[in-house]
Amino acid sequence: MPSSQTAIVLGITADIGRGLAERLLRDGWRVIGISRALDRVDDLRGTPNLELHRCDAASADSVESLAATLRDGRVAWDLLLSSVGTMEPIGAFFELDFEAWARSVDVNFTDQLRILHALWPLRRLDKIVDIMLMAGGGTNNPFRNYSAYCVSKIALIKMCELIDDETPDANAFIIGPGYTKTRIHEETLRAGAASAGDGYYKTLALLEKQGTTIDEIYDHMRWCMAQGRKVAGGRNFSTVHDAWRDGGLKLANALAADQNAFRLRRRQVS
Repeated sequence: MPSSQTAIVLGITADIGRGLAERLLRDGWRVIGISRALDRVDDLRGTPNLELHRCDAASADSVESLAATLRDGRVAWDLLLSSVGTMEPIGAFFELDFEAWARSVDVNFTDQLRILHALWPLRRLDKIVDIMLMAGGGTNNPFRNYSAYCVSKIALIKMCELIDDETPDANAFIIGPGYTKTRIHEETLRAGAASAGDGYYKTLALLEKQGTTIDEIYDHMRWCMAQGRKVAGGRNFSTVHDAWRDGGLKLANALAADQNAFRLRRRQVS
């Protein structure tokens, strides 16, 4: 992979964000890592081809400052990926503080789009660029006690569709990795069974398993990038359940032939 390719990684301090950034660096990419709290990746400072920038995505001023810095640095990105997310607050909707609930929706949805919007003019202009967002649990079924997390992930899925429909020079897709052993599950453990309900016990059981690896998420992302807009654009993928491995030719052909597949749709009944 030529070193001239540049990736923006939102949430580089998250386990998945860091893992994907490290694999991109390994494959010769220039990586620009962005986070509000960079102290978690102090050990990465000085890594060749890696730049770290602090940004509070909730602040329009902070985001504009980041965009100005990257603009001055003549950044032209090929890939923007986001691993930003939180499950908190956890609990039944009417028992939660609403402001905390609304803030979670901003973190999981609006804030990362604020950065994407600001950095869009800095993309490579001579190609279709890739945008990868991350889905999560409960987007296809109820996810009791995790409503803020769930509804914001559904909104991200729809946003991928909208970007794909409006923007011919973007291959925007979203990946649900399935259970991955990361720090985000500490939020459920802190909430305890009283707030998380069955989610608490499910998390305890999952923590005993390997789950999806960062390598699998990375390989899946690269597959979506290689397929391009016709196959991946606007789609909601599952790393665990979709047949993308070993080339994924059958899946690619099926998606190319059906523009409604892997999108949010209301299915009619006769």
